[in-house]
Amino acid sequence: MKGETRPIPVTILLTLVTCGIYGLFWNYWINRELRDYLDKRDLNPGVELLLCILCFPYLFYWFYKVSRLVQEAQEKAGVRPEDKSVLNIILAVFGLAIVSMAIIQSDLNEIWDRP
Repeated sequence: MKGETRPIPVTILLTLVTCGIYGLFWNYWINRELRDYLDKRDLNPGVELLLCILCFPYLFYWFYKVSRLVQEAQEKAGVRPEDKSVLNIILAVFGLAIVSMAIIQSDLNEIWDRP
């Protein structure tokens, strides 16, 4: 089951306009989509979201973890897999998590658009 293609400018704009609240929903949705696509029943989107909210350092690990899941999804979809986990952590550490979101969403859009 594939996930939803989301326009990157809209994702960024909604995250900025809602002061990050849309980003929380986005976090939950992509965790759910990756769980379903990769059939990873041990991935719990609600717990992932809660940990990102309650334990700020976990957010950096989350960017690493999701980047690795995206790489796994790329392999499954037949897209050339790219490991962007370190890049996404570095961007998040320097306050550019929204850029990491855009990178992740771009990669997911490429996967979801595949026939």
